Amino acid sequence: MKNSISLHSSRPKLRLSNSGQEKLFILILLAPAILLLVFTIFAPIVKSMYMGFFDVTLLNMKNMEWNNFKHFREILTNGDFLTSLKNTFVFAGTVVLTQFVLGMILALILNTNIMGKRFLRSIILIPWIVPTIVVALLWMWIFQPEYGVMNYILITLGIFEEPKKWVADMHLAMPSVMVAALWRQLPFMTTMLLAGMQSIPKDMYEAATIDGANKVQIFFHVTLPFLKTVIKTVTLVGVIENFKMFPLFWIMTGGGPLMATTTLAILSYQTAFISLDLGKGAAIGTLWVLLLVAFSWGYDKLYSLKED
Repeated sequence: MKNSISLHSSRPKLRLSNSGQEKLFILILLAPAILLLVFTIFAPIVKSMYMGFFDVTLLNMKNMEWNNFKHFREILTNGDFLTSLKNTFVFAGTVVLTQFVLGMILALILNTNIMGKRFLRSIILIPWIVPTIVVALLWMWIFQPEYGVMNYILITLGIFEEPKKWVADMHLAMPSVMVAALWRQLPFMTTMLLAGMQSIPKDMYEAATIDGANKVQIFFHVTLPFLKTVIKTVTLVGVIENFKMFPLFWIMTGGGPLMATTTLAILSYQTAFISLDLGKGAAIGTLWVLLLVAFSWGYDKLYSLKED
């Protein structure tokens, strides 16, 4: 009996250091969120990539056959994919660049001592909190050819002589969706840039003013350098948001007319759920995700090189 007690008491006990206990505690707290991300984001992405290598439709989901990269070969040689890729880059690039310029201008204005700036900072967020579906329906009404507000204003001002079919015109459909996206996303860009400006020490502005710098010089040599991190974040978020934009296009144009507004998101959906070719739709989605990941990685590396 004494021997068993002594043997039991002599066993080493596993004890974690304070840093180990903190890491374990953090891991326990993050475990539910990590599991949620795995089952709702990473697992579906992996499943979608896996399906891209097989012939599978909604009618034969149980009989998946290896296609020897057939979907990817067809996609890369198909004009529809190249058109959708071009539309995606044009849309994302134009919207992000425009909202950055306008957002910077609005942030500079709201960062001054103008009358009612607190009220303006509040109401400017309204478009951002409106659901994307509601935004699409709102701008469809604005662009309506017969009784839309846009045609009424432009005809009244004498800019146009007859109503324009905005979302049904090949040359106007894409700009129409861009305007709707810009209207909704501009408040986010403005707010983030404004927050970054308010974190800049006032001593820097005072020192630049004492040295005789004008407003333009202060902007380029004080404001922009301090906003580098904010600019990197908001522009990357803007590119990702617009690169995967689906609701505005689907509700306002459906990808038309004649693929004028068909992006990778629209093409993937049409292929998978309208043409019922899940395998090819998954392959398009796979290339879409890989392009976005490659761009994000390259953008981060390029920005890091500039900072060095």
